[in-house]
Amino acid sequence: MTKKKDILTDTFGRKHNYLRISLTERCNLRCTYCMPAEGIQLSPKEHIMTYEEIYTIAKKFVDLGVTKIRLTGGEPLIRKDASLILEKLASLPVQLTLTTNGVIVDKFVDQFKKCGIKTLNVSLDSLDAQKNKDITRRSYFDKVYQNILLLVQEGFKVKVNCVLMKGFNADEIINFINLTKDKPIQVRFIEFMPFDGNRWNMDKMVSLQEILAEVDSNFEKNDILKLEDAPNDTTKSYKIKGYQGTFAIISSVTNPFCDGCNRIRLTANGHIKNCLFSSKESDLLTPLRQGKSISSIIEKAIQAKFKVRSGMDTIDKFKQIDEHNNRSMITIGG
Repeated sequence: MTKKKDILTDTFGRKHNYLRISLTERCNLRCTYCMPAEGIQLSPKEHIMTYEEIYTIAKKFVDLGVTKIRLTGGEPLIRKDASLILEKLASLPVQLTLTTNGVIVDKFVDQFKKCGIKTLNVSLDSLDAQKNKDITRRSYFDKVYQNILLLVQEGFKVKVNCVLMKGFNADEIINFINLTKDKPIQVRFIEFMPFDGNRWNMDKMVSLQEILAEVDSNFEKNDILKLEDAPNDTTKSYKIKGYQGTFAIISSVTNPFCDGCNRIRLTANGHIKNCLFSSKESDLLTPLRQGKSISSIIEKAIQAKFKVRSGMDTIDKFKQIDEHNNRSMITIGG
């Protein structure tokens, strides 16, 4: 019997069993690190995947070995057929989850439970309402914070994503960690990354080392517990002794986790990106609509993946990145 070829394993032996699907390029927030101040040129509506096309492509990936699917955006829940997409994807044998800005999650709690969703990532970059308004360009802090508490109350595992930037929210690290004292959440600090239009500068970034130094200066050494990270984790996880929750650091810039990368991204207009920082994409939607097989395109994209950050294997190379060669974050899907 001929052994089935594993086309989701790249030339470095990394098996890609985690698919992140962007449902929309639209969002009800305007976060500065995600969307340029002048906005973006949206893909024409006819270029965006329908729910049937999302399901068809997702099922192909599941047949090839994907076991986890995350829905992203933009804001995935503002799509009018978001509930239908959730139901369709929940019928597949995968762990289903999503990343959201939290503004309207209260409307989907029952839907999440129905679809077997147990974990959600919610973006919140400041615990100060005015600062949160400054970065999101919208006044939804209270709603998002209350929705985080609601999700916890309803039994969901909640991860709070916080992009740190010097001169903005770097002074809130300890305040965020103290959120985990009485709440079973995980706060995830994310290094500021370059994407089209977000005016990235290395000097604005708060590094893994700087975050840990701040933690060390505010807690007793014996109270800072390093947790064991899973093989494909993007985070380095920690816990303060006696606290209900945990905190983690995603160090894509200073300490990349490419060796264990198992992710591939599908944009809302049906292109796959084999790396968050890759400027190259592979169009799946056009051949799908033409009735052609997409397996060979998927295989080619996986096999072309670099070992580290689309070839930027040093900090010096990363500093020279031209963010305009990549999409803005909102059109990639977080």
